[in-house]
Amino acid sequence: MKIKKSLAIILLFSILLPFLSLQGCVFVPLAAKFNAEDFLISRGNRIGQSSQIILVRDNSFLFLTKTTVYAMEKRENKWQAAFEPFDAVIGRKGFAPEGEKREGDGRTPSGVYPLKMTFGYDESIKTKMPYRQALADDIWIDDPNAEDYNRWVKKSETRSTSYEIMKRDDNLYKYGIVIEYNTDPIIKGNGSAIFLHIWKGAGTTSAGCVAVSEEDIIKILGWLDPAASPLIITGINN
Repeated sequence: MKIKKSLAIILLFSILLPFLSLQGCVFVPLAAKFNAEDFLISRGNRIGQSSQIILVRDNSFLFLTKTTVYAMEKRENKWQAAFEPFDAVIGRKGFAPEGEKREGDGRTPSGVYPLKMTFGYDESIKTKMPYRQALADDIWIDDPNAEDYNRWVKKSETRSTSYEIMKRDDNLYKYGIVIEYNTDPIIKGNGSAIFLHIWKGAGTTSAGCVAVSEEDIIKILGWLDPAASPLIITGINN
């Protein structure tokens, strides 16, 4: 029986080998190779004047689940990486196709969205972006029937009983960036509180946000510049 299992494993890798490259001790799918510059050039009509763009790509391959973030900036009319790509996690049910995200579905919306505001627990952080400190009574409404759906409000100022607490008991929102999904206009039921924030750890999932390590989000916050009209493009799978 052990011999048969060993033969099966050898056969599997012999099939996969043409699609894999060995880097150190980790097999990396060749299918995961991605030219971020060419991708941005091909979508110039949706990028406008932005010169800072975060790409969130599904790099999964066969049984390997992987999401990768690419931070790109435009210098002298040429797109190039601001720093090395890094890992991220997304909603527990993956990316929702563009226009199909719904409240509570566990999916991360696909599309092109502005990045305008950052937030966190500290009074101030190192970023050029507009920043808001999350206080104990700050909440983000996720009740589709509420008048203030998908808005950051004070708990004392809303009638909604369904919301995200912005100053959590953990570090997930210690640093965050609002992904301007379903914010202008707001369509009730199409999803709320979509952020780029700190993950629980590699290999975890979110309720619909994009999450990265604390080290990487600090890097992003220090890099982003409102003068560059930064965007995030999610749901990339090509």
